[in-house]
Amino acid sequence: QVQLVESGGGLVQTGGSLKLSCAASGSIFRFNTMGWYQQAPDKQRELVATITSSGSTNYADSVKGRFTISRDNAQNTVYLQMNSLRPEDTAVYYCTVYTGGRSYWGQGTQVTVSS
Repeated sequence: QVQLVESGGGLVQTGGSLKLSCAASGSIFRFNTMGWYQQAPDKQRELVATITSSGSTNYADSVKGRFTISRDNAQNTVYLQMNSLRPEDTAVYYCTVYTGGRSYWGQGTQVTVSS
């Protein structure tokens, strides 16, 4: 079993920045992928960014150049630095880890960007 604890969400004005953190604990294999998804009201959950244990990253087109995903393998922690935030970034952000053949999810953290 894997547990994920997210932090760092909040309210920010357009153009501002936030940094999300997610600490994973439990049965995590050495080779895994961690990432972030967003879910806005009345919308499906969508990929924001992922990062493998070797550091390869993948971003949604809508966040390229504004968001940066990173991780600390020793701490099993993944981060999402969000800059130049826009109102359309408003959503609940979920941390995820894919390990041992299945995905685990955090409880989500709210990010609200005011115009």
